Amino acid sequence: MKAHAHCVLAIDVGNTTCHYGLVVDGHYKLGGALATAQLNGSQTPFQALLDQANAKGLPRPTGAAYCSVVPKVNATIEGLLAAEDLKTFHLRFDTVPGLGIAYPNPSEIGEDRLANSLAAFCRYGAPAIVIDMGTAVTFDIISKAGYEGGIIAPGLGLMTGYLHEQTALLPALNPADLVDLPGGIGKSTVEAMRLGCSVGFSGMVLALLERVEAELGARGEGKPTVLSTGGSVANLSRHWMQRTRFVDHLTLLGLADAFTHPDRL
Repeated sequence: MKAHAHCVLAIDVGNTTCHYGLVVDGHYKLGGALATAQLNGSQTPFQALLDQANAKGLPRPTGAAYCSVVPKVNATIEGLLAAEDLKTFHLRFDTVPGLGIAYPNPSEIGEDRLANSLAAFCRYGAPAIVIDMGTAVTFDIISKAGYEGGIIAPGLGLMTGYLHEQTALLPALNPADLVDLPGGIGKSTVEAMRLGCSVGFSGMVLALLERVEAELGARGEGKPTVLSTGGSVANLSRHWMQRTRFVDHLTLLGLADAFTHPDRL
């Protein structure tokens, strides 16, 4: 470990889950997660991570960066970080460093999407497309002008859950059973549903990607780097996966990139 390594505690507060981790010199090292509803000011979930890092010989963070889509917990996060004596940076549309914003209403951009976009821009340049596959599938497009905008579509969990919840006879599906299905004709109700969700999900993502790539090409932006992240990536077809570069913990990497960016320091 270098004597002057940059170690950042990165925290992504989502509607359901808060993910956090240590990023050392731009590389994710270790982390954890807890339900956002469990965040409170009486105890810090980060102390155990810092203790674990110390036991592994990792440096103590020089600071912390966070993004949040749950504004009511922001004060709690900042209080917890202050208790750890960590200098804190909140990534927002008006604080994101080194990334132009070519979007009519910047305050509408989710902070996690800004973190993803900054990571893509800092590490791969422009143009770039980030596809985050969680509860929703989000596309974020970074052009030579900066953050352009995106697309929001239903995620795989929403697709499978909706079929079950809105019908009397269709069963619930486990998304883990939707990987690399053979054939194209379902021979049972479950097979038919699995094909519809799995192949349909990959097809939806591919159609959206091709539309974005066509627009960027028509504008002379060049061929974009396509990054994917999120838990539903494993459910995409192998053919589709050849068109994208998977980057785990992209949001946390972007937060660390923001904290150490020269334009912020």
